[in-house]
Amino acid sequence: MKHRFAPVLTALALALPLHMAHAAEEKVLNLYSARHYQTDEQLYGEFTKKTGIKINRIEADDNALFERLKNEGKNSQADVIVMVDAARIWRAEIEGFFQPVKSKTLDSRIPANLRGKDDGKGSEWFGFSKRARVIVYNKGTVKPEDVATYESLADPKNKGKVCTRSGSHPYNLSLIGSMIERNGQQATEEWAKGMVANFARPPRGGDTDQIKGVASGECGVAIANSYYYARLLRSTKPEDVAMMKNVGFIWPNAKTSGTHFNIAGGGVAKHAPHRENAVKFLEYLASDDAQRYFADGNNEWPVVTSVKVKNEALEGLGSYKIENVPVSLIGKNQIAAQRILDRVGYK
Repeated sequence: MKHRFAPVLTALALALPLHMAHAAEEKVLNLYSARHYQTDEQLYGEFTKKTGIKINRIEADDNALFERLKNEGKNSQADVIVMVDAARIWRAEIEGFFQPVKSKTLDSRIPANLRGKDDGKGSEWFGFSKRARVIVYNKGTVKPEDVATYESLADPKNKGKVCTRSGSHPYNLSLIGSMIERNGQQATEEWAKGMVANFARPPRGGDTDQIKGVASGECGVAIANSYYYARLLRSTKPEDVAMMKNVGFIWPNAKTSGTHFNIAGGGVAKHAPHRENAVKFLEYLASDDAQRYFADGNNEWPVVTSVKVKNEALEGLGSYKIENVPVSLIGKNQIAAQRILDRVGYK
């Protein structure tokens, strides 16, 4: 398992034992993050410049972070936990890793459907950026009208054309969780069977690999997160520029239920030793500057509706319709989604 630690942490500091959590240590924030984007370095650096609060960062995938938090228990020194998918955020919530936060700033800037439930004490988590699960297709072999919806990918006319990453990856689990909420379990299972029947090859690789497979003609159509597509559009590498000429883009279900959007988000850790700093950090992530950086740095959309982005690749994708499915329900449906995948053999 690959762990990436910020240089400011020494081997001793990584353990972050309880007796080292001094009350006077007010200018420190311990961040446990499943985000692994190098472009976030500037985002964190700006927070330190603005506040003087130094960020000690531990980056790993969600499973490694969950295991660490379980092992640390009440001794955990995590102040903020950041995840990159609704299913992962939901899992962290039910594991009891967050604590409620009451913040006028967060409540006014983050839409209610992109926050955790509030029972009067505040929400336990907040979404800070959005990404869409979109459809890409080979312009030379596939008609866009034949792959305009998620459901159409399971149509027999697309047999031998479909590529995806593993069905069990959280990005796909969240998509399937939203389909369960919209269409019901039976219809979603029939869709999953159709997807398996239409595979051009067994699921493998990441979303960039799916886009490359479409460009090369190995796949006729694929599902990918929008920021992977935008990243390749912004690339100046000659091979990427040439590749993207072969790839078309679709906002799935634009005329019906809308496109599935997911979030990256997080909350204050249950046993945060620097709670005040943690809340400041979350409020910073909701600021105009940070919201614009999610767009400029990693090609994600801001969740604060008043923030305008100046990312040509994102702007070039045009307008979109977002499905009306609460993030919390998408997370809750992931268990049912995985059972469907197991039954139909969607590896």
